Amino acid sequence: MIIYNDFKESESLTWFMKIQSVFEKYQLQIYRPYRDISNMLSVNRKHPQKAQSEAKMYKDHFTDSTRQMRLRFYPAITLTDDQFYDFCQINRELRIEKTDKGDMLIMSPTGGETSRRNSELIIELGNWAKKDKTGVVFDSSGGFVLPNGATRSPDAAWVTRSRLAGLTRKQKEKFIPLCPDFVIELRSSSDSLSILQEKMQEYMDNGAKLGWLIDPVQKKIFIYRPDRDPECLENPKEISGESVLPKFILALDEIWEPKF
Repeated sequence: MIIYNDFKESESLTWFMKIQSVFEKYQLQIYRPYRDISNMLSVNRKHPQKAQSEAKMYKDHFTDSTRQMRLRFYPAITLTDDQFYDFCQINRELRIEKTDKGDMLIMSPTGGETSRRNSELIIELGNWAKKDKTGVVFDSSGGFVLPNGATRSPDAAWVTRSRLAGLTRKQKEKFIPLCPDFVIELRSSSDSLSILQEKMQEYMDNGAKLGWLIDPVQKKIFIYRPDRDPECLENPKEISGESVLPKFILALDEIWEPKF
């Protein structure tokens, strides 16, 4: 089994070595950044163009962004939801997601500005939810098992109490087996926008009623609704929760420019 990564080594070496130690006991092979992949492929030196072509193929197929590594298990190993949950509990310091194809995505911690933005989202959404009383807010550490089999951890999520009432105590203790009604993904400067857009569409395809992809890099918000193309707002001052989150208005000044 192989992990491919595209980290900026100068920024992430310490974290990368920590990841490496976690997986050594599983006898996994970790590939270093893109510039080294071609040296690891068994390609004849007489064909450098072929080597670079294969290296790019592996990079494009396995790398999502500069903050992620993708670990492929399938078809050698298929993890059940309980096994994946246990794996995540063993490695609590990591943020781990699972795709619908069974790949694991290992993500590094965020920087200060992204963390500050995310806390602002949770505070504002949480304050509204306490007054509204019809649903529950979850932060980025919470996992959701979607109907397609993926396990995702949006930066912020909200689920109606009526849907949560149908879950057992055991289901609530682990990754929640449903798609949130409302999700937020917050882009950092190192995140791939296209990958986040695919992730947002996955939420909608699995039953989400409203989703916001917030991009402070470009000061844009992409609004996702069921059976509709995403709507892009450029540098808005605020955004409404519409009928899904009645009377919820998120002011964006602290999101565009974190004050600390």
